Amino acid sequence: MGFRLPRIVHAKKSLQRSSSTGNGASSKVVDVPKGYFTVYVGEAQKKRFVIPLSYLNQPSFQDLLSQAEEEFGYDHPMGGITVPCSVDDFLDLTWSLHDS
Repeated sequence: MGFRLPRIVHAKKSLQRSSSTGNGASSKVVDVPKGYFTVYVGEAQKKRFVIPLSYLNQPSFQDLLSQAEEEFGYDHPMGGITVPCSVDDFLDLTWSLHDS
């Protein structure tokens, strides 16, 4: 799967929009360090993860973002992207990306 910049730009704009909406999301977005972004993972209860932007260059993470777009879109009221997988699967993926 190739790198799809328009989808990533759209996701970044959505994150920026949510930080200025005044709906309570701004307090969560403010504590995200430069070079990182927030995703929410889990089936029933969502867990928040702050991950490096460098993961956006990884094909396996791009596949996950494509699934997220299909299932949830990028406009999320919590101020981050919702990822459609279990927390354990997400941790396995991010661990493998961290090691590479």
